[in-house]
Amino acid sequence: MKVVRQYNSLSPQDRGAVVALGNFDGVHLGHQAVLAAARREAQSLGVPFGVLVFEPHPREFFRPEGEDFRLTPMPVKARVLRSLGADIVYALPFDTEMAAKLAQEFVLDVLVRGLQIVHAVVGEDFRFGRSRAGDAAVLGYMGEMEGFGTSLVKPVIGPEGEISSTHIRELLHHGKPEEAAQMLGRSWAIQGRVRQGDQRGRTIGFPTANLALDGYLKPALGIYAVKVEVLFGTFAGKRFDGVGYVGKRPTFGKTDIILEANLFDFKGDLYDAEISVEMRAFIRYDQKFDGVEALMAQMAKDAEKARALLAAQK
Repeated sequence: MKVVRQYNSLSPQDRGAVVALGNFDGVHLGHQAVLAAARREAQSLGVPFGVLVFEPHPREFFRPEGEDFRLTPMPVKARVLRSLGADIVYALPFDTEMAAKLAQEFVLDVLVRGLQIVHAVVGEDFRFGRSRAGDAAVLGYMGEMEGFGTSLVKPVIGPEGEISSTHIRELLHHGKPEEAAQMLGRSWAIQGRVRQGDQRGRTIGFPTANLALDGYLKPALGIYAVKVEVLFGTFAGKRFDGVGYVGKRPTFGKTDIILEANLFDFKGDLYDAEISVEMRAFIRYDQKFDGVEALMAQMAKDAEKARALLAAQK
């Protein structure tokens, strides 16, 4: 899969695709319906299957001081899109120039002259252009005028209503990763490079792989049963059960939020490795303990609970 960062002066092989358009944060089951429709259309026409997203996310552009909200930062999103068969991802910069484009200008400048798309696939709620003035009807009308096809995909309805990134974020905020996974079609995961922490875990018998949550949605703070996959590094391709902690470490007077994952039955060094930590089940909320001994006793119980929950999921 190729990632393209601009829409001007593209090589011929990067033009003429069927393109799914959207932000696709989370790449949940509703998004996957749009992507599957685009892939089928591309296969039918014998052209590449492309996905157009913006980077940064428009919400980050308009509210740079807002709280982190992403379910899938760009590297994770690209990894999921690759697994779904995308040939090209157009990760176009969302900047002042892009934000100012009228809907018609976006179609003509980006889709027609730039990408030279042959077909566009969008969800019913798709909006584009300055002030989000363009919708699927505008896109379809301009497609007829400019010579590309359009397809509209209906929302995917789950047991609790329409599947959406907003709903998934709410579930994760409330410590419900299993319900979020049903909407995502997979467990929600945090991916990153293992960094050196305080190394306190080693001294109390619970060594952890530490990740920053830069850009990620902050889920409910507390303890999780997790599955850890090593993506790059010495143990690449290996998967481990574990217990994860997302929180501020109040027992030690810390205030920044990090992710610490203790991998069961693992011996080795993961520093600088790229890992993905899947949140499989929520165990308890973050809390402050009277001291290290009380914390250690609770951590042993948390690990036992995590093992039981993960065993039940197999």
